[in-house]
Amino acid sequence: MKTYLRFFMVSFLALALTGCSGESHKQKNLNSKSITVWHWMSDREDALNELVNRFENETQVKVKLELFAPSEAYAQRVKASAQTGTLPDIYGILGEKRDFASFIRSGYVKNLNEELSAKLGNETDVWKNSFFAKALAVNEFAQGNEFGIEPGIYGIPLDASTIQMVYNKKLYAKAGLDPNNPPRTWDEFIEHNRALKKSGLPGFVSGFGEIWMIDALASNWAMNIMGEKKVFATYEGKVSYNDPDWIKVLSLFKQMADEKILVEGAVTMVNKTAEQTFANERATYAFNGSWCVNVYKGMNPGLEYAPIPPPAVSSAYPIRVWGGAGGSLVVNNGSPRRDGAVTFLRWLTAEKQQSYLSQATENLPSVKASLQHISPILSGFADDMDNATHPNVYPVHEYPEVTEAFNKGIQSILIGEKTPDEVAQNVQKTKEKELAKNAK
Repeated sequence: MKTYLRFFMVSFLALALTGCSGESHKQKNLNSKSITVWHWMSDREDALNELVNRFENETQVKVKLELFAPSEAYAQRVKASAQTGTLPDIYGILGEKRDFASFIRSGYVKNLNEELSAKLGNETDVWKNSFFAKALAVNEFAQGNEFGIEPGIYGIPLDASTIQMVYNKKLYAKAGLDPNNPPRTWDEFIEHNRALKKSGLPGFVSGFGEIWMIDALASNWAMNIMGEKKVFATYEGKVSYNDPDWIKVLSLFKQMADEKILVEGAVTMVNKTAEQTFANERATYAFNGSWCVNVYKGMNPGLEYAPIPPPAVSSAYPIRVWGGAGGSLVVNNGSPRRDGAVTFLRWLTAEKQQSYLSQATENLPSVKASLQHISPILSGFADDMDNATHPNVYPVHEYPEVTEAFNKGIQSILIGEKTPDEVAQNVQKTKEKELAKNAK
């Protein structure tokens, strides 16, 4: 994510870093080598190629943009290239925070604190302040972080995202429900689903075959029921998963199963299939990220829907939603072209380029000034950015084995194989096993 090119003249940098200075860029004595960028974002390929062409025309500096998809294949390529020392100038790291830390520790990611603190050309503000703080935070390692990484921000968010629920307004009206009055609480959610069922209309879908989506929704409700501190205390081993609050979280999924709220096959469905199900109006609700605006547009341009936060179970704590950075890029700290790479990323995240990228891809911009240019449907996802959180910004993290046991346990609840109590007991046993193993 942070490997920037070092072939730009100081005078050129002063102009290029502004993104759009109103003056033509002088190209004397520029190094002709190109910047290489690897990415996995196939839905943004055309827009990124257009921006690369604009950058090359403005600066006469070549950018080689290489797409590797799907994301699983991309992640494997990046890991293999790290082992052989053949990473490009700019790339993205997919995975958990510990994976990010390992790349930094190996010297493959540049700390961008100094560059992010620099002023934006002749403006008084600095580059860092142009972003949503929640988007930058995903790529930040704070003082005293559990991975022992030098404090700093190590990635640049290309766009932002939040993961929420969406509902179909047309199906709401068919059920005799007010299409402008979606459920705000769990009780309303249950009531509205009963009305849909009575009208023979489908309920809720999500790609629960990808268990990270279960984790996202369950953690939203956990933080709403017991607050972040108690959730983090559980990760630290100070609170048991047999605690009544965790049983309550698991029981929500039991009620979803009992009420037959999920559409058939949702428990094992990948998210792409879930997106097709909602776009084709075979579900009234979906749990999905802001990237769905672009996806649904391609699948069904006439779809009438709106985003809402997951329905609140408790009034004791706010509903938190997963969000922050969408796709992020880093600079390869071992690249001789890392200064030029920073220049390109700074240009790419200027308001003009961010606005174009958002309009072309229907993704949330990572730069606040570009919000004025986004569509109304995207604005609904942006509204909850202040309540966004993400595992990459948690002060502590659960063991992967425990998270897997928890999420797979919810799958077993949804298909009627286990009760919430049985799942809680199994998750706690897994937790105690991991605590004992790591205490040695």
